[in-house]
Amino acid sequence: MIQNQAHKLEILSTDTAPAAIGPYSQAVKCGGLLFCSGQIPLDPATGEMVTGYVALQAEQVMKNICAVLSAAGIGFNDVVKTTIFLVDMADFAVVNEVYGACFPKHKPARSTVAVKSLPRGALLEIEIVACL
Repeated sequence: MIQNQAHKLEILSTDTAPAAIGPYSQAVKCGGLLFCSGQIPLDPATGEMVTGYVALQAEQVMKNICAVLSAAGIGFNDVVKTTIFLVDMADFAVVNEVYGACFPKHKPARSTVAVKSLPRGALLEIEIVACL
């Protein structure tokens, strides 16, 4: 556990989600919140990118987010904010359908941003903040 002056920070890591591919953590617990790094469509078993249609990539991203949430002992109903990064806004409707299936009752605050590119050629990335 890493501590700072005002809050205790706890680094969360799980083998059921893709390992970090840089100098960051899968998630950090702080002050009753879980801050999750952006997830791209990496298969946690192989570390390889799920290729194909954006719907397949979105499904893998949501599975990865679910794994991180589960490792923290929480679920999608505890998510308060998400940010979706899309390489092509034309994919919005498809991603929204996959994303929405994970939030059938609870609707967290959300931003969706178009970006030029994402790591490893991913078509989307999603980050979340959740209550512990």
